[in-house]
Amino acid sequence: MEAYTGFAEVYDLFMDNVPYEQWAEYIAGLLGEYGIRDGLVLDLGCGTGTMTELLAGAGYDMIGIDCSEEMLEEALEKREASRQDILYLCQDMREFELYGTVRAIVCVCDSMNYILEEEEVLGILTSAARNYLDYGGLFIFDLNTEYKYRELLGEQTIAENREEGSFIWENYYDEDARINEYQLTLFVREEEGLYRKYEENHYQKAYSLETIQGLVERSGLKLLHIYDAFTREPAREDSERVYVVCQREALDAGAGENGGKDR
Repeated sequence: MEAYTGFAEVYDLFMDNVPYEQWAEYIAGLLGEYGIRDGLVLDLGCGTGTMTELLAGAGYDMIGIDCSEEMLEEALEKREASRQDILYLCQDMREFELYGTVRAIVCVCDSMNYILEEEEVLGILTSAARNYLDYGGLFIFDLNTEYKYRELLGEQTIAENREEGSFIWENYYDEDARINEYQLTLFVREEEGLYRKYEENHYQKAYSLETIQGLVERSGLKLLHIYDAFTREPAREDSERVYVVCQREALDAGAGENGGKDR
């Protein structure tokens, strides 16, 4: 699993077209449907902490985990500015550890696509199911789809040039391996007139919905929904991003309107 290094300091600059506020509202809505409106929530693969901050602002006690020290440095700067009470941990999400359980785990911005082996995805889900989710707690994660890699990203080059930095983002999709390779070339401004060049390679895996369903079932979690992103509609063949909503079943199956448990 690759961690962002040089890209970390300009990540937010080039992601400013992502409607994080709407994404956070969608996630909070999903959580609220199962009675999770406050309490501890883990943001797995939190990056620079943008989503972590928004969910903290929505009333959740947030923990953020990421394997990139550089990305977490950016997150800590945001925490200092916002004065939110967020705990950040530098851990590999494939082997994450907490001191106790949380009401929910969210893993968004296609962080799960960076897990290239099915058994490692299974390990994350199983660890949540057995060790770190409250009974009735939710695990919500998103995924870029096979359709997106095959039809929209594969063999495409994306480039942006701004005063603070520029990047060239080349994509190569291997349909047999279902692996999309990102080749990133970055030019990050360090001082007036001078830019430092970084080169990074990243890999993401496309998982079929059938595969994800099987992994969730094997983990011990209950699969509630696979939504076309930012809707309550089932995923379609041409969905570009999906949201997978899983639950550790409550001890009292009748607790809460949807199986969740207010507390």
